[in-house]
Amino acid sequence: MTQYLEAKRGNITPEMQTVAEAEFLEPEFIRREIAAGRLVIPANKNHLNSRKPDGGGLKPCGIGSALRTKINANLGNSGVASNADDEVDKVQYAVKYGADTVMDLSTGSEIDILRRNIIGSVSVPVGTVPLYQVCEELDDIVDMKPQDFLDAVAHQAEQGVDYMTIHAGLLQEHIPLTDSRLAGIVSRGGSLTAKWMVAHKQENPFYSHFDELCEIMREYDVTWSIGDGLRPGCLHDASDAAQFGELSVMGQLAKRAWEFGCQVMIEGPGHVPLDQIEMNMKRQQTECFGAPFYVLGPVVCDIAPGYDHITSAIGATLAAYYGAAMLCYVTPKEHLGLPDREDVRNGVIAYKIAAHAADVALKRPHCRERDDELSRARFAFDWEKQFALSLDPERAREYYNRSRLTACGETSPPAAHCDRYCSKCGPQYCALTTTQELQELRRQ
Repeated sequence: MTQYLEAKRGNITPEMQTVAEAEFLEPEFIRREIAAGRLVIPANKNHLNSRKPDGGGLKPCGIGSALRTKINANLGNSGVASNADDEVDKVQYAVKYGADTVMDLSTGSEIDILRRNIIGSVSVPVGTVPLYQVCEELDDIVDMKPQDFLDAVAHQAEQGVDYMTIHAGLLQEHIPLTDSRLAGIVSRGGSLTAKWMVAHKQENPFYSHFDELCEIMREYDVTWSIGDGLRPGCLHDASDAAQFGELSVMGQLAKRAWEFGCQVMIEGPGHVPLDQIEMNMKRQQTECFGAPFYVLGPVVCDIAPGYDHITSAIGATLAAYYGAAMLCYVTPKEHLGLPDREDVRNGVIAYKIAAHAADVALKRPHCRERDDELSRARFAFDWEKQFALSLDPERAREYYNRSRLTACGETSPPAAHCDRYCSKCGPQYCALTTTQELQELRRQ
């Protein structure tokens, strides 16, 4: 029984109960959303069964537009950079700073070992793109047989992968629609799938074997993440016939997966101008019958290499406000190279900000309370409480201590009055101090 089938039968699972408590919602509401296909709990049965006596192991996480916006961190090695130990370290770093899920997108050696170590070391759902492992084991993706892919999916499901991105909606008829694009097909999985189709002059094998894939997913309750192989890779290519042609097929596949009792997410763009984001989110909800939308960014301008965690977080905030359920982070290294630990940290924090800003605007239960508490601490010059309530307490404390050194010198211990201001305004021009003095004068 999958979470979807349990929900359809009116049953509230322990995982639904856990999600309800985390979201401050009623368990019955969670059940209804799952039964309607609007919410997923990526929780492979084998990953759930690996829970440890000390409370470790997978902690169920709900993803849906009625819940707090979740963020995913993409990690994994490449054929030219990093190794298994480095990537596990970065995965743990991403979770430390707030990633709700992680995806292992490894394309180099040690893929199997790395995936096993990641699943065993984190408490969040783990996703993969099985095609990468198939490609790594072959000289050329053209050599792939459909059974190779089915075997890879079954193997990763048995290992405990919670959700898998499979580019099943990209059809032969869509490929010519990319001819007018500036960037062509930018999805790694999408480009590999298209190459296989053109070489064999056959339909997408993931589409042709979709029912068999559903049977594997249902057996382990692996959540589908139907991949957008034709997502736009630059503003020029956004919202074109290729993107929306694939999206329509993805919606039909979501319905088919539900018929098999599987949970389903839909992946989305990509690079999208700010004024097209609302339309994209609403079109997905219509085309895909409310299935949770999982978007990469979207990046809202193409001229900021090195800062795409910012260009994409702007789009991600708007996407979440208009209905995206999960945001896939982008790091400063996007388009430039494999991210290191600091890139991961900056990407995760940028996306925690984007997700939280949308949740506050959407008035999610209790989301604004943390902002108000930090504001009270700021007005009271309670620096330690400010740090504790920050998304990145270490960075906030680091900047404050550096500021205090500038303002007060290297006295040890620092003079008590230095806690009443920072180096931006100093004691004479601090607006908070002046306001407190003003309030005292008004009470006299």
